[in-house]
Amino acid sequence: MAGTILLTGANSSLGIPAVEHLLTTYPDHTALLTVRDDSESDINTQRLRETISRFRNAKVKIKALDLASLTAVHTFADQIRFDISNTEYPPLSAIIANAYYWNLVKGPEITPDGFDKTIQVAHIAHSALILRLLGSFGEKGRIVLLSSEAHWSGKNFMQKYAPIIPEDLDELIRPFCDADKSGRGFQRYSTAKLAVTTWLYPLNRYLQADASLSKICAVAIDPGNLIDSRALFVLKPLLPLLKLAMGPKLRRSAPAGVDVIELSVNAKYVDKRAYYTMSQESESSPDSKDEEKQEKLWNKTLEWAKITSEKTTLKLAS
Repeated sequence: MAGTILLTGANSSLGIPAVEHLLTTYPDHTALLTVRDDSESDINTQRLRETISRFRNAKVKIKALDLASLTAVHTFADQIRFDISNTEYPPLSAIIANAYYWNLVKGPEITPDGFDKTIQVAHIAHSALILRLLGSFGEKGRIVLLSSEAHWSGKNFMQKYAPIIPEDLDELIRPFCDADKSGRGFQRYSTAKLAVTTWLYPLNRYLQADASLSKICAVAIDPGNLIDSRALFVLKPLLPLLKLAMGPKLRRSAPAGVDVIELSVNAKYVDKRAYYTMSQESESSPDSKDEEKQEKLWNKTLEWAKITSEKTTLKLAS
């Protein structure tokens, strides 16, 4: 039976074409789509609704979810668990952690939970959501984490300061700030993507070690540099220079959305636990493969995300 695909940031530049490809190519699946603002006044959510409206028999639900609030994330997870257990939706077959946040014009923004908003939205909230919902998967499942080449030190032309998993992990949630708002903002974004990618590895280890969840596999994908992303709108005058700097990784959101959905649903990716650059299996950064840092980040993320053994079906280390 086709399952439920949960996609965060569904009204984003990548999210909307991903939804279109899912409904076109895999219409038997149920799409559970989260957006920060589900009101009719939100222009991006309206674009999402317009896309969905072209599919008369689509099994789709749009739900509001503010990833900058862990209370909202846990409440949402409780509701989805309840709905799946009561057969309102089929069991999950994939979670796509697509939503992110960045700010290149101001200093760090601290959420009501006390965390830098960039890392909370990209990493901490998604970790909480994923771990809370593991028991709502069917027999098999996939988790797709959105990474970026920015998690590599020195690979992205916008990067002035390298991403880093510091010795004191609390520096991730209360990052350094100085007068360079743009450079430090991009560093917070690239560091969040490094955290996402680093977390992939212990997630897979713990899933494989748990017999009841070992058929759930996680992958991460760098979807490329999306020139039509709303987040990069201010850079469009620089398109000729961007093409020289980024080469074949500079592309539009539509093919990136296709890649993300294929990783989530296509049978050829069953049992894959890997890092992808666009549609090709590749390597993540050396920093992301440091096992000591992986375990430290894993344990700290459990603390930040308020995940205990009572909050997840995954067997946690004692």
